[in-house]
Amino acid sequence: MKTKEKKNKKPNIGKYLNRYKMPIFLYVFITIITGAGDVFRAVLLANSVERITETDFHMAIILLWIVLAISLLQRVGYYILNYIYYKFSNRIMSDLNLDLAKQAFKLNSKTYNDHDTGTFVQRIVEDPARIVDCLATIVDVAMEMLTAFIMIVYIATLNLWISLVLVGLLIIGFVLEYYRVKVRRKNKYIVRRKNDDINSLTTEIVRSEKDIKSLGLEEELSQVSKERYESYRNARYKMDMTDVHFWQMRNFLINTVTILILIMGVWLMDMDIGLLSVATFMIIYSNNGSIFNLVNGFRQITNCYVDIKVSHNRMFSLFDEDEFVTEQFGNDNIEEIVGEIEFKDVSFTFREFEYQKPETLQMLKKHGSRFNKTLVSENQIFKDLSFKIKPNTTVAFVGKSGSGKSTILNLMSKMFEADDGEILIDGHNIKDLDKETLRKNISLVNQFPYIFDMTIKENLLLAKGDATDEEIESAIKKSSLDEFVSNLPKGIDSKVGESGIKLSGGQKQRLAIARAFLRNSPIIIFDESTSSLDNFAQGDIKKSIDTLKGHSTIIIVAHRLSTIKNVDKIFFLDKGQIQDIGTFNELFERNENFKSMFLAENI
Repeated sequence: MKTKEKKNKKPNIGKYLNRYKMPIFLYVFITIITGAGDVFRAVLLANSVERITETDFHMAIILLWIVLAISLLQRVGYYILNYIYYKFSNRIMSDLNLDLAKQAFKLNSKTYNDHDTGTFVQRIVEDPARIVDCLATIVDVAMEMLTAFIMIVYIATLNLWISLVLVGLLIIGFVLEYYRVKVRRKNKYIVRRKNDDINSLTTEIVRSEKDIKSLGLEEELSQVSKERYESYRNARYKMDMTDVHFWQMRNFLINTVTILILIMGVWLMDMDIGLLSVATFMIIYSNNGSIFNLVNGFRQITNCYVDIKVSHNRMFSLFDEDEFVTEQFGNDNIEEIVGEIEFKDVSFTFREFEYQKPETLQMLKKHGSRFNKTLVSENQIFKDLSFKIKPNTTVAFVGKSGSGKSTILNLMSKMFEADDGEILIDGHNIKDLDKETLRKNISLVNQFPYIFDMTIKENLLLAKGDATDEEIESAIKKSSLDEFVSNLPKGIDSKVGESGIKLSGGQKQRLAIARAFLRNSPIIIFDESTSSLDNFAQGDIKKSIDTLKGHSTIIIVAHRLSTIKNVDKIFFLDKGQIQDIGTFNELFERNENFKSMFLAENI
């Protein structure tokens, strides 16, 4: 038996930065050096101006040559910085994307039902990119701010009165930024959440294009799109205009005071007062933008901080069990599964939750980026359900829609977790089995299987990576896909498009069934997996399934009762309970409900 790995703690961005400590250190170090070059350039330029006013042209030229040399060295430094950034930022983003995708694989089926597609796409793809870009921006802008700060300090040392005005201006500017950031954080989160809604809708429209056209839903979905885009636009407009109000107030203050400083400088140069030299005034004049650069740099850093905070919370909320529940597996690893399945007093209730999204600053402070989960409804599917399936037999579950057929399959494949009771495979509680044992020994073919944007062969190799050409050919033939494949110009090397868009519904099902045949697991589950096939193809696949008898445990849910005539046992379900068990002929003779269902589909 293998030991279950210790559950990791919720990660943070520091974990990923630590992997590249040396490149990051080098990036920061070179940024500091190049930033120091800006300071030296500004000071040397100021001194050259002063030398010119003193008619010391020789020294002024020497200082300008030094400025040129510093500028050339800075260009080299910036080239190295770009190389480090693009090389290692992509690695950090790739690491984040991969770990977030792996975490998404661990989430249970119920979690995916409770959240829309945009929730995952934004967190896995876009949020990591925002964080990495913002971290680089913070380092770069911090160095620019340092340059501006040193120049302000330098200017302040030239005159006491000007230094007092500068200090007062900076204090007011930073206070305004502090309040702007508080408001922006709340607005930013709302904008990102509405962007999730847009991404989800766009994904659904692209994937359901044929249904939209066939049902004439263009206008209705256009209206829904309009409403969501307007909602996003209004939220974005509110966030941007709030920033504009703060920025305009701040910029008006800075522009006014910098002009006043120049006026003060002219007044101090008055011959009657003589408190400021022409050279000093020129230094103040040429660097009066440093105040704006310092406060604007603070704005950029605070914006990045907000983006990082929101993205960080959203990304790593995927590791929050309260909101994104993961699959839980045991420690027991079984090398060989025979295929006996037993339900003992199993109860299961389907619960629907509503995730209240924080729309106000108060809710945001209380819950952070997390959702407030509220139970909306619950529907008990089973209570004390018990049955047993012998190994290497073929059984079917039939019943009206909503009777619990597919839920049984999801429970025995551990896509869903039972509330009470035991589900046993070869006498082992399914909760005690590890992931490898369950996933390796159970194949589930859904009614609407997902076909990946790969070639037919590559889709099949996903089921068994080391499959031979003979095995692939056999699986294709058993699934009645051989005629279709043979007519394709590239045969099994033909691409099928995203979600198998180039295939019909029946062809998708055949390809999914071929994957199951190729995998040849001890337990194979077919959940309405032949519903899109014509009678001829369904008959061929039925014969192929029959060839697995005695080699695998086959569980079938089918809406056409004629396709399960030859199974070993049929479980007839009604309202979450097994009403009757027997062969097709036995149920047809004694069970009126079963007989009525069969006759209804054959009228």
